[in-house]
Amino acid sequence: MTTGAPIPTYPVSGPGPGSAPARPRRSRLRTFLPLGLAAWLVLEIWLLSTVAAATSGFVVFLLLVAGFVLGSVVIKRAGRRAFRNLNEALQRGGSPSKGSGNGLMMLGGLLLMIPGLLSDAAGLLLLLPPVQKAVSSYTERKLLAAATPGSLGDAFQQARIHRPDGKVVQGEVVRDEE
Repeated sequence: MTTGAPIPTYPVSGPGPGSAPARPRRSRLRTFLPLGLAAWLVLEIWLLSTVAAATSGFVVFLLLVAGFVLGSVVIKRAGRRAFRNLNEALQRGGSPSKGSGNGLMMLGGLLLMIPGLLSDAAGLLLLLPPVQKAVSSYTERKLLAAATPGSLGDAFQQARIHRPDGKVVQGEVVRDEE
């Protein structure tokens, strides 16, 4: 039974007919992210066991609880500050101030809440204003370099339809307002 959909054709990899279809390359992020997470997890466990052997398990438990409590306080405080900035900006009739660092404060609080000493150190570093400034400027440069021309509104106005044969059909969303 046929559905009317075209049969997908793949580029042939190899010298002759009947060779296997070429598989798309995996991105480096998809390859190395699981390995990096596994290495980070092993390093966190090793560090916790080393500190527990040097001091005691109770000290490590207190460090983890203190990190969780401090992280929750930081996230709550940054969230309140972000909400207050948003309310003030809406009352003025403008947009919220850019670069207030609330997102990085929340990320630092989240890293403090994750059990582990390395994540706690990274979370504490993100609470420092010079580190926040450096990280935000670095990510802004990287995001602007990777951005395509056009505004964010343009991205929401365009629709992309991915067909089974791999072709992308560009379109534009048109709303009929009556």
